[in-house]
Amino acid sequence: MGALEHLQPREVFRFFEEICAIPHGSGHVERISDYLKQFADERGLYCVQDALHNIIIVKEASAGYEREEPLILQGHMDMVAVSRPGSGIDMTKEPLALYVKDGRIRARDTSLGGDDGIGAAYIMALLDADHIPHPRLEAVLTVDEETGMDGARGIDLSMLQGKNLINLDQEEEGVILTSCAGGARVDVGITLTPERLPAPETARKALLEVEITGLLGGHSGIEIDKGRGNANRLLGELLPGLAERFGIGLAAFAGGVADNAIPRQAAADIVADAEKETQIMDWLRQQETQIRRRLGDNDPGVHVACRKKGALPPDAVCYGAAEIKRAMGCLCALPNGVTAMSRELEGLVETSLNLGVAALQDGCLKLSYAVRSSVDAEKEALCCRMEQTAAQWGADARVRNSYPGWAYRKDSPLRDRAAEVYRRMYGREPVLQAIHAGVECGILAAKIDGLDCISIGPDMADVHTAEESLDIISVRRTWEYLVAVISEKSRKKRRA
Repeated sequence: MGALEHLQPREVFRFFEEICAIPHGSGHVERISDYLKQFADERGLYCVQDALHNIIIVKEASAGYEREEPLILQGHMDMVAVSRPGSGIDMTKEPLALYVKDGRIRARDTSLGGDDGIGAAYIMALLDADHIPHPRLEAVLTVDEETGMDGARGIDLSMLQGKNLINLDQEEEGVILTSCAGGARVDVGITLTPERLPAPETARKALLEVEITGLLGGHSGIEIDKGRGNANRLLGELLPGLAERFGIGLAAFAGGVADNAIPRQAAADIVADAEKETQIMDWLRQQETQIRRRLGDNDPGVHVACRKKGALPPDAVCYGAAEIKRAMGCLCALPNGVTAMSRELEGLVETSLNLGVAALQDGCLKLSYAVRSSVDAEKEALCCRMEQTAAQWGADARVRNSYPGWAYRKDSPLRDRAAEVYRRMYGREPVLQAIHAGVECGILAAKIDGLDCISIGPDMADVHTAEESLDIISVRRTWEYLVAVISEKSRKKRRA
């Protein structure tokens, strides 16, 4: 018996559980794409699977809805695959271990992928149903949304007839998204010159691991303004102090799992005089106290640990104090977090960036940032600033996967219809909202002239983390609302 078999709506949770049984982290989407293709083929639905593994499925209108305008249902099939440190879970091979607690669905020691597995499950349930009245449905399920929206940018939508699109990649019930930020990825490479320690000196050295853990992390768009700590940035701030005071060398640096997730953990291997080991640990404890004060209640669980990893090998290679100061100086000079708030909408972040992944590989410290802005000119200016800052430190910065924001549409019949249905069902106004996170509507709107979009979804929490959860009752209510919107005939048709 499946962990979700007893939940309602059964048709939605059945498909969600099947999705969760297939590893589908970004970059590993072949199996989930084939699963969706098989789903369509088994039901005799027209389906296109492109070279990127994007999927388009078409279901013709039900009786009485043939003259209604076609409706595009859209979501993405990949997830941010994050496991709890030390869990030993290989998310490229193992299914998610689902369980239910306190009215919410979670995955044991990993992210859940409700973003956007539940959106895909809604779409599949609608395509599978034979009792829900609907116009022609054109389902678009894209790949690798979480790593740059590659699928949306590469998909060919010329076969679609619809001009109305419901995106199902939203994480708060009762909120109808009407616009979102655009974004880009920026990769910075800082080349380091190593030094080889002579054998007599190696014998007097110790290899220590400095690790930052206990941070809350979170979605780099939704939680970027919450004052949470960035493990990569915090570690980058500590290492120059260690180099200055104790003359350490750097042997390894790694932190974060995705550029659009605020990193919760980062670690560095440092080379130090064995006699200074106790002093280093004492100094780091002092730094932990200062970091805790700085983060306060925004991120109260931060922990700085230092442990001995053993003796250095005879051929040890590391990077000296001067190189540490240069590399970490560049890391700290580059901006991170919120850089501007909206002047039009109170409380909305306009522009931000997140140092999501840092790794020392083959003599190069590689930094990966997710940049977001609701103003395309500001996004481009921030990317340019990063390129200039990196150059000042002798580093290289490259911008990739830039995508446009989704602009607010003053005249939106689809938004009006969705709001009308919401008022009728719940007796109150829905929240119409712009968000700092990115959805694919902006890219898709550039491909279809006059595309009218909204985005909806059920309540989720802690997405892109191992604490991610999905509210069961909210899934049911959002399903009922989605069915009502789809079944609602346009005003023009009703008046005729």
